[in-house]
Amino acid sequence: MAEPGMADGAMAEQDLLVRTHLSRYASPPGDPGWFGPGSVAWQVHADLASMLVGGLCALLLQTLHPLVMQGVEDHSDYRVDPFGRLQRTAEFIAGTTYGSDALAGELVQRVRRIHGRVRGGTGGAGSYRASDPGLLTYVHATEVWSFLRAHQRYSGHLLLLSEKNRYLEEMAVVARRLGARSVPVTTEELRGYLYRMRPQLAGTPAARRTARYLTGSPLGRAPVERYSYKAICEAAVDLLPRHARRELRLDRPAVMRIGVVRPSATLVTSMLRFSVGPSPILQAAERRAGSQSA
Repeated sequence: MAEPGMADGAMAEQDLLVRTHLSRYASPPGDPGWFGPGSVAWQVHADLASMLVGGLCALLLQTLHPLVMQGVEDHSDYRVDPFGRLQRTAEFIAGTTYGSDALAGELVQRVRRIHGRVRGGTGGAGSYRASDPGLLTYVHATEVWSFLRAHQRYSGHLLLLSEKNRYLEEMAVVARRLGARSVPVTTEELRGYLYRMRPQLAGTPAARRTARYLTGSPLGRAPVERYSYKAICEAAVDLLPRHARRELRLDRPAVMRIGVVRPSATLVTSMLRFSVGPSPILQAAERRAGSQSA
């Protein structure tokens, strides 16, 4: 057992890290960032529970693009840190959504510099560059599609069609600044884009291997944590289009998805939402946007 002084010190250090992180969203006063408190992006991204499901769903969809998958194989340490990419994506989304104009711009420029160094070849499918506008558009489209799907199913706050289109218009700002082109800005455009991409997608051995790894049962975790993790994973798989589940060999019987997966995921996301409470990043951004400089 740790001595009281050591425990208190660790808690104080953790509290300092949290406060330091939140301080990034506290200034400058009156700066609404790229979207502001009235945006749909602020609403959707504030629900951590549904964002977790959507984020994992997006990762699974991205494995189906051979060039995106090869980039992950060549430049990612997902086997050592399977959710590192998901965490980095979450931090980027939080910063560009809730950060000040300067913070959002800084994060985009940082990612663009990283993308400039990520390139390679696949042997059969050709070469890739992370900065390629087509690949950026695909990654963006899978993310916003997945976030909207997860929000509609698990947030408890259904969006109207007009709100979904506003969300896509808002998020297109980030995609374009990263270098994406022909970004879908309506649900109809998004559906059409993803349908047209199907011939380019494939459940390659690398994609299926990565999907199994991401959805595997975590070792060394308490039973409740394992159950929660699997519920989130199965919810993400359930969100996938049928062709994607089949390509990744993750298809489940409809009776299981509807009768078991969705009720379990609803329970877990509700418990997570209750335990986490309101987003502190959202609250910090609201205070910043609503305050006035002296």
